[in-house]
Amino acid sequence: MALNDIALCSRALIRLGAQPITSFDDGSAEAEICGALYAQSRDALLSSYGWNFATGQVELSALNEEAIGEYSNVFALPNDFLRALTAGSGAKSSGLDYRIMRGKLYTNATQVVLTYIFRPDEAEFPPFFDSVLISRLAAELCIPLTENTSRFETLTRLAETEFSRARQLDAQQDRAQKLTSFPLTDVRG
Repeated sequence: MALNDIALCSRALIRLGAQPITSFDDGSAEAEICGALYAQSRDALLSSYGWNFATGQVELSALNEEAIGEYSNVFALPNDFLRALTAGSGAKSSGLDYRIMRGKLYTNATQVVLTYIFRPDEAEFPPFFDSVLISRLAAELCIPLTENTSRFETLTRLAETEFSRARQLDAQQDRAQKLTSFPLTDVRG
């Protein structure tokens, strides 16, 4: 079942023994705290690993700006960009020398294909990600709502266990990465 942001926060609140919310503006302390912490917690968790369900690839648009420093070209990042995985040019999707600064990608290449982590809609989250996000949210909400540090520590450990399990499940969604070169065997000729 696909969950939205309110349902995810409500499930985290239920784990704490708090009342679920109906919106971020329902006037309760729980809604206010969830509204303040949800987006940052979601984006931090999405950015923390190369999730297959949140990985995208796009050819970047060049900006009509003069680059500063060692690079000659500037490219706009996608609106849903969270973290770069690789950048390439032409048929290769990796191996490009680049730097991301101030929300733009700088490189000497004239064409850039970026593989990146994006922010999918909550309805696209797989169940294993919902579970780890709910665990993380419960830990994040624990101190502001309960002021119980031992419970916070327990919830944090649970969230880390869920994170490991979710990474394993996500890794099974993709084929194993093949080594493109290995210097130790290359020297043998």
